[in-house]
Amino acid sequence: MIAFFEFSVEQTVQQIVNFVRSHWVAWLWTAGLMLGTWFLANWRARTQWAKKEFLGRLNISLNMIRDGKLMIRTIVEKSLEDVLLNAVAVQTVSEAAKKTTEDNPLLPLPNNDAWYILNSVLNEVAEKFSGGELRRDAGLPVTTERYVLCLTRERAGDMKTQKIRAMLVNKTTLLALPDQTPQLESPNHATRFRTLQFMATTYKKDQSQFMEMEISL
Repeated sequence: MIAFFEFSVEQTVQQIVNFVRSHWVAWLWTAGLMLGTWFLANWRARTQWAKKEFLGRLNISLNMIRDGKLMIRTIVEKSLEDVLLNAVAVQTVSEAAKKTTEDNPLLPLPNNDAWYILNSVLNEVAEKFSGGELRRDAGLPVTTERYVLCLTRERAGDMKTQKIRAMLVNKTTLLALPDQTPQLESPNHATRFRTLQFMATTYKKDQSQFMEMEISL
């Protein structure tokens, strides 16, 4: 009985040794791949942090001019994947962001995709203000304004961070921007006012890269 037990143990050990010998190359490749992936992800993260580029994020901001002062307020910020919900759409937006310039910050979205991409962003904004629509449907007093939405990547000026930004601005404000730069909450916001001016000029000529929406409060 003891001899049989020893024989079984020897067989098991030998089987393990044979298994390791026949699979060590695959294990080595797997370990190398995992290590390489970790190093690549770490390198990308460090590079993005050094450049302050976060192009996997979508910042949706409300741009206002109140009492002669430009005011910028974030409505929501999420990853592109969480807003667009489709890997192809994310890739399309990311590629378009690479094509922006200091003179033209608007993402050149393909005409066949622009409506679907912008509508996804619009839905994200609409969710934040859904309470106003319910009050309007109930016949309660609300204030309704029309807004213009587009996607940008601002590269001009001293931008602290590089992100894909969804610009939300009151349509009346956009079409009646002052000729002179208004007061700024931060010197860096001078770039934002130039972006709004470019948006206004482009919107009057071609609205294919824009979407309008009503917001009720």
